Amino acid sequence: MQLDLNLLAALDALLEEGSVAGAAARLHVTAPAMSRSLGRIRRTTGDQILVRTGRTMTPTPYAIAVRAQVHELLHQVQGVLAPSRELDLATLERTFTLRWHDSLVALCGPALLSAVREQSPGVRLRFVAESSIATPELRRGEVDLEANANRPGAPDIRAEKVGETRLVVVVRQGHPLTRVGTVTAAQYAAGEHITVSRRGSLGNALDDALDQLGLTRRVVATAPTEAAALEFARGSDLLICVPEATTRSAVADLGLVVLPLPLELPSAPVYLSWHQRYDTDHAHAWLRALARTALATAGASA
Repeated sequence: MQLDLNLLAALDALLEEGSVAGAAARLHVTAPAMSRSLGRIRRTTGDQILVRTGRTMTPTPYAIAVRAQVHELLHQVQGVLAPSRELDLATLERTFTLRWHDSLVALCGPALLSAVREQSPGVRLRFVAESSIATPELRRGEVDLEANANRPGAPDIRAEKVGETRLVVVVRQGHPLTRVGTVTAAQYAAGEHITVSRRGSLGNALDDALDQLGLTRRVVATAPTEAAALEFARGSDLLICVPEATTRSAVADLGLVVLPLPLELPSAPVYLSWHQRYDTDHAHAWLRALARTALATAGASA
């Protein structure tokens, strides 16, 4: 059955006003047009809806029984078809799932959660770990917002560069390189290294840059997160290269030293990504704005 939603509005007006003329005035249509709508409603429902009793119209038992349901259905339909309605943060109740790089969760997550709770206490955030393989959760709507260094290539995924941070070398206090005035590329390559890779990859763009200089390095281990890799570097002479923004709290807490990276490499970008279905979602847009601010406050933006 193909239904005209205009009939729902007409039925609601007829039941509220109790007359064709009153319903027509309410919906700003002519009385003949409303009479035709009443005729269609009668044919669709198989009920008279309103019957004449003297000089007035009286709703049928069926009409009385469905009056509240019709009004509620119309309200729901109007809500679905009105995406531009204003957002009421005080009453918003929603759970957002965020798949962010682990370092960004540590740096920016607390600031984001604090802002969310202050403005909309009914909103909850689910930070989930990144996967070691490409996953379609963003496209399927299972993840609301991603934040990492990767720019998605799918046409239905929006990606916005919200910041960048340069790469630095991190070593333990007392590491031999801390006693060198200026670390050279050759000295950097001669050390033993640990890399960060969710997929366990032993090589990355650093190796390509070293190769152009005729240098190679020895990677002895990989770790799935920067926090884990920093712990390895803390207790050994291993070198780790990470975005500078991720080291700001770790250096003081773990007793590590930051050294300039002696290679010409572009800064590491930070992208926010979401599916295009959320472009006009006011609550999602509100969360994206708070995420940008949190990233900037944490020092991840340029």
